[in-house]
Amino acid sequence: MGISIKSTGMSVATATTSAIEHSARAARGAMSSAGIEPEQVGVLINTGVYRDSNLFEPAIAALIQREAGIGLEYPEGVSRSFSFDLMNGACGVLNAVQVATALLETDSAQYVLVVSGDTHPSLQRRRPAADFPFVTAGAAMLLEKTDTPSGFGPVHVAELEGTPATRGFANIAEMGVHGRSLVTVEREDGFEGRLLEVAGVAAGKAIGSHEGGLDLSRTALISSRPTAGFPAALAAQLGIAPEAVLGSGVVEGDAHTAALTAAYHQVDEAILAGYDTVLFVAAGAGPSAAATVYRLAPTA
Repeated sequence: MGISIKSTGMSVATATTSAIEHSARAARGAMSSAGIEPEQVGVLINTGVYRDSNLFEPAIAALIQREAGIGLEYPEGVSRSFSFDLMNGACGVLNAVQVATALLETDSAQYVLVVSGDTHPSLQRRRPAADFPFVTAGAAMLLEKTDTPSGFGPVHVAELEGTPATRGFANIAEMGVHGRSLVTVEREDGFEGRLLEVAGVAAGKAIGSHEGGLDLSRTALISSRPTAGFPAALAAQLGIAPEAVLGSGVVEGDAHTAALTAAYHQVDEAILAGYDTVLFVAAGAGPSAAATVYRLAPTA
């Protein structure tokens, strides 16, 4: 039995800067690709952090669920859907995989949909800038339980002591009447090195605990992208070949919470056919990191 990715979806359309709309579009795309109906999704987990107009209530997950058309009606005999936010920065998607695993293994849901995406609260930006280094985008990962050994392994986490390396917050003392459109994102000098360090620790745990050992020559890497060179630097640190680093395609820059799903979404199946496993590694504020090995289904 495994918890596997049934499908993914992504939204980078320039027609909107809303993280809610991007995430909902990605969710609809994932459901369409999987050929399932919205009512089959038992749980939707939103891991996005930076949201439209700094909206805090209601849960953003509920708004995405509504826009995606999930659980809007309760026909007789159909289980109800519910949703919630799970916010842990760049590591949020892998934390959501942990929660989804528990739900799916206990048959509490047929499918779990993990959505992610960030935007500047002003809704006026699409591309990264010095004061907000994130791409506006949305991504969705539809998870299911299968009878095969393919799927996610345990998620391993790591943290470093000291300052957080990177952080985002609303500066209440300075925002005045513009609080709905302002956010402060800080990256410390040398933050990339600290994120690489903590990512290496989490990845090392995932590699070392993989049942039967992990063949790095047959392992692809998908990681966070806080800087353009981060994935390649992490691969070199772990001993993974440069060509095994799977990028983010049309997403140019740091997609933050959507980075891992967006990268996986854009990988051609022919490329994945050359690997047995994918190592997912996320690193961000804390500094903290999470990593897991995903066993690919064998190709015919």
